[in-house]
Amino acid sequence: MRILIMGGTRFIGVYLTKLLVEAGHEVILFNRGNRPLPVNGVGQIIGDRKDPSQLQEKLGKERFDVVFDNNGRELTDTQPLAQIFQDRVQHFVYMSSAGVYLKSDQIPHMEGDEVDPKSRHRGKHETEAYLMRSGTPFTSIRPTYIYGPQNYNDLEAWFFDRIARDRPIPIPGNGMHITQLGHVEDLAKAMCQVLGNQMAIKQIYNVSGNRFITFDGLARACAIAAGKSPDEIKIVHYDPKQFDFGKRKAFPMRLQHFCASVNKAMTELNWKPEYDLVSGLKDSFEHDYLRSGRNQKEIDFSIDEEILKVS
Repeated sequence: MRILIMGGTRFIGVYLTKLLVEAGHEVILFNRGNRPLPVNGVGQIIGDRKDPSQLQEKLGKERFDVVFDNNGRELTDTQPLAQIFQDRVQHFVYMSSAGVYLKSDQIPHMEGDEVDPKSRHRGKHETEAYLMRSGTPFTSIRPTYIYGPQNYNDLEAWFFDRIARDRPIPIPGNGMHITQLGHVEDLAKAMCQVLGNQMAIKQIYNVSGNRFITFDGLARACAIAAGKSPDEIKIVHYDPKQFDFGKRKAFPMRLQHFCASVNKAMTELNWKPEYDLVSGLKDSFEHDYLRSGRNQKEIDFSIDEEILKVS
């Protein structure tokens, strides 16, 4: 197949590109050309997706079997792209987020659950709704928290920063909020399983790890991944309402239960996550955190110090 990936040079796109090339597909990346190509043998079209006229100029005459839109956040990002390929692509795969779901007492989230119109990810649900209305042969992927080497969000690295330096780990609440992480390679493999699968047309799939974990449990899992005993770490619980951090982020995860069922993806995409959480975190610690030298870098722990003074 001839496949277009929007982006393709960061995190999810890197893993997806490598898998598609290994499978023998012709892969072309559309991006601004600011980062090196992830593998040899891929094509590249340089442009700004935020400019609809550039999309039309550079992609209007191109032919692809599949389009992966990995970095469209708002409807205005994706609609011009979908319109270009609406009647001449076999599959349009959109990267959404489980963050679209409305907070609920019932967990885990299922694909048909109500969405939150005030979510910071509402643009993604608006895009899904548009793709459904437009008749585009789309599939939408909703991950929970994504982790793994090359993660540009401080998620597992936030925990590693403290564990590697034998610092206390400040966790809001009582540490018993339930959350869920999925390894980026497992996510990319699920995306590949969409190809040629007619059952996946006009469907939405949650994709993540298939087990849940508490905040405290995640801290302990990160310790094990970093080669330490979970008994060695010191977890400090605090009430976030006692502090005003402004726009500064004190903790890398939302303070609520946040998890989604991946049963539909496992059944209809013939997919299952291969990484358990500790092995995935170990992959991230050894092949990214240590390799990048972040364990030796100076980290700003000023928010931690504010918390620890009163906790």
